[in-house]
Amino acid sequence: MTLIPLVYHASYSKLALPPHHRFPTTKYAHLRQYLLDNHIATTAQFHAPTAMTAEDVMQVHQREYVEQFIAGTLPTAALRRIGFPWSEALVERTLHSVAGTTLTASLAINQGIALHLTGGYHHAHYNFGSGYCIFNDLILAARNAIASQQVHKVLIFDCDVHQGDGSATLSHQHQGIISCSIHCKENFPSRKQHSHHDIELTKGSDDNLYLETVEQTLALLIRIHQPDLILYDAGVDIHQNDDLGLLNISQEGLFRRDLTVLSMAKSENIPIAAVIGGGYSRDALQLSQRHSQLFIAANHLW
Repeated sequence: MTLIPLVYHASYSKLALPPHHRFPTTKYAHLRQYLLDNHIATTAQFHAPTAMTAEDVMQVHQREYVEQFIAGTLPTAALRRIGFPWSEALVERTLHSVAGTTLTASLAINQGIALHLTGGYHHAHYNFGSGYCIFNDLILAARNAIASQQVHKVLIFDCDVHQGDGSATLSHQHQGIISCSIHCKENFPSRKQHSHHDIELTKGSDDNLYLETVEQTLALLIRIHQPDLILYDAGVDIHQNDDLGLLNISQEGLFRRDLTVLSMAKSENIPIAAVIGGGYSRDALQLSQRHSQLFIAANHLW
């Protein structure tokens, strides 16, 4: 069995938020421990990213926006749109998490697959953040892989319940990046942007419709675009009991989706780098179980 590279940094869960804040910041540490406790992963598989520099981030995002975020001088309205109070811990977490997805992509190119225990900050736009997303790790990773000539074409395959509106707008600004979002039509953001490919599912869609859509869409995109790398956002907020999701997907459905996506990439010999994306629940164990399906599916195949 291949030792699948996993990417994690302690800063991911070191973010003090106000009581009753909806963002489950502790889920990353809980997930790591769950994977270890249940023998889904070993400590030898983990890689820690080095924080990305401001200049690195500016390859995708506006200089003024990056500088204001790092210095803590973003306007109150901009922070409200992001959904987090500013802190030095937030800056550290953000710069490590976006670096983590770039590292995951690089490891995947070398080893065929790599998985990131955070990521999927697809609501981050060129000059503003939104929906708990500050910098767009998916676009940063794709652009870095292309700029370093590791690959020529990257497919962002976003299966989070929310449309990747930031990835949609940014992907059109960088050659070689193809964006696809399969999301719930009635969910956030209310104002959708244009990805290269958008597939909207209605509220309450179930396993069968969802899995058929994912399989047919990915097969078509691979055939049309022939990507050298797939960045897969494996959000579990499609789950029927997710606090912010409106779809009706079971835990078995999560596993089958991840197994489908990973197996298609493997059969086509396309490296795949996956991020865990969104997932919202007050129950840390249930959230870990949902996110763990990605890692269990990977272990089935590699």
